[in-house]
Amino acid sequence: MSLQNSYTWVRFPSRPPILMTSQEILEKYLEFYKKRGHKQIPNVSLVPQNDPTLLFVNSGMFPLVPYLSGEPHPLGKRLVNVQRAMRFAEDLNEVGDNIHTVAFHMIGNWSLGDYFKDEQLPWAYEFLVEQMRLDPKKMIATVFMGDKDAPKDEVSIKILQKIFSKYGISAKENERIFARPKKDNWWQRGDSLGELGGPDSEIHYFIGKGNAQGKDPIEHEKEFVEVGNSVFIQYKKTEKGWSELPQKNVDFGGGLERIAMVVQGKTDIFETDNFWPIILKIQELSGKKYKENELTTRAMRILTDHIRASVFLSMDGVAPGNKDQGYVLRRLIRRMVRNGRVLGIEKDISVSLVPIVCKTFSWLYPQLIEKEDDIKKIFSDEEIKFGKTLDKGAREFEKRKIEILNFTGTSDWLKLSEIAFDLYQSLGYPLEIFIQDIREVAPDIDEKEIEKLFNEKFGEHKDQSRSGAEQKFKGGLADQSENTIKYHTATHLLHMALRKVLGDQIVQHGSNITGERLRFDFNHDKKLSKEEIKKVEDLVNKIIEAGIPVNFEILPKEEALKSGAIHAFNEKYPDQVKVYFIGKNIKEAHSKEFCGGPHVKNTSEIGHIEIYKQDKIGENLLRIYAHIKK
Repeated sequence: MSLQNSYTWVRFPSRPPILMTSQEILEKYLEFYKKRGHKQIPNVSLVPQNDPTLLFVNSGMFPLVPYLSGEPHPLGKRLVNVQRAMRFAEDLNEVGDNIHTVAFHMIGNWSLGDYFKDEQLPWAYEFLVEQMRLDPKKMIATVFMGDKDAPKDEVSIKILQKIFSKYGISAKENERIFARPKKDNWWQRGDSLGELGGPDSEIHYFIGKGNAQGKDPIEHEKEFVEVGNSVFIQYKKTEKGWSELPQKNVDFGGGLERIAMVVQGKTDIFETDNFWPIILKIQELSGKKYKENELTTRAMRILTDHIRASVFLSMDGVAPGNKDQGYVLRRLIRRMVRNGRVLGIEKDISVSLVPIVCKTFSWLYPQLIEKEDDIKKIFSDEEIKFGKTLDKGAREFEKRKIEILNFTGTSDWLKLSEIAFDLYQSLGYPLEIFIQDIREVAPDIDEKEIEKLFNEKFGEHKDQSRSGAEQKFKGGLADQSENTIKYHTATHLLHMALRKVLGDQIVQHGSNITGERLRFDFNHDKKLSKEEIKKVEDLVNKIIEAGIPVNFEILPKEEALKSGAIHAFNEKYPDQVKVYFIGKNIKEAHSKEFCGGPHVKNTSEIGHIEIYKQDKIGENLLRIYAHIKK
């Protein structure tokens, strides 16, 4: 499709935005791209499968990594969806302002080697201007400025100039279009050889006062909100640098909550329909007004964001705990309790707020209504437990308040970190709550320095689960190295062998695959005996030695189910699914599972598998570890 024919050339007069609910915005978005040949893919769980580097799904493109690399998708080359997502480590401390949230929804559309810049950029603006009725005069575009790895994105600049011209706007560089360096307008999946990447073009919407024209949205970030980003995945990293891909992909992502903010004419995301019902309930519980003072506003925002994120996590099966996703949920609930007390809400925060979250989002997640009582019980138990810790810590903080204030006055961050650890070690009083307490009486503290000293001085005692959780957030998408792919196929064989040895009741409850080993969780009431381990290993290694081909078929979901392919019972699948099978045909395969890939071509590529460790991880749950023998 040529640029000239990719949209209709019309002009629109200035007009105020027409208010829409988030549900209406999402429905219009999905319909817009379905009319353009896109198939909708499911909104999957926040807890990723088979990715050891990522604690939560953090973008809509996460489930599509294999297909961006060339695997054929069951639904074709044009896809669209909405995906719940979480970003924790970087955004947590920023929650409390008018824009940042831990949990959010990404709307996205993808082209897997089909259309490219000529179609994507006009469509993105057409949706926002003509469907969402946003003012194009308030839009500023950014593009990649070019460097040694790739040239300046002149193609996108020319397309953008024609798009703005369509709406009667002159779009000169450094006035309406800004070229930015790699850190701002380039996406890549990772930094190792074989990783994918490319330039992107962001759409920034002006929420400040005056005129948007001439303002670089990166330099004036508080006056803009990013409402969309078109990533052009057209390069692959090689030993010689970034080379052009034969399959050029489009990955568009837009924050539903942020789009709702500008469509609904707000400059505060918490005043949109995604958050405001919760704010109203908090006002009722606390007897305080949202904009009463800065402390009240911040506490209400944190409480609103965290209860919303916590409900989504619980919906996806996460329970409070000391590791990984469970630790994150525990931390969110603890911050809710602390900020509830700032507002004078001493107890029953969860019981009071879970119902309004479930009601507000039942249009998107009907299952929340059924899960409401269970979520309330889980949160309430955690809240009561932490409330006791908080009471003890608060009393001790008050006893040492003069000492603490003296150290803040002299900027002795080392002494404060020692007090923080003392409270943590003796009472379990979290460092972040200690810092919040100090911030209320001494807002100029250097909390990053206190945290750094806390971790350095007491590194051996540091809560390892916290460290592990946050490190995972710094990771990227799954490593798809040769070894990791081998372990992915080995996981399928292990699943098959466990079912043959222990029975068909065995179901996968999670996995974690790296380049060094695989970890597999499944339902079983006791550890495996030596004889059972040997039987499982022998079954797996026999198929590896036999050199069995690994193939896939794309099938209608019902046909795939009838084939006996293993699948996750709590997962939503599209009408067409990909089934990987190990054998000459799917009917007689040794193993067959719903899976996006990638896998080895033949089992002989794997090498002998050895189970070297097993742990009971809960009632009727077992975890085993296996690696390739060297």
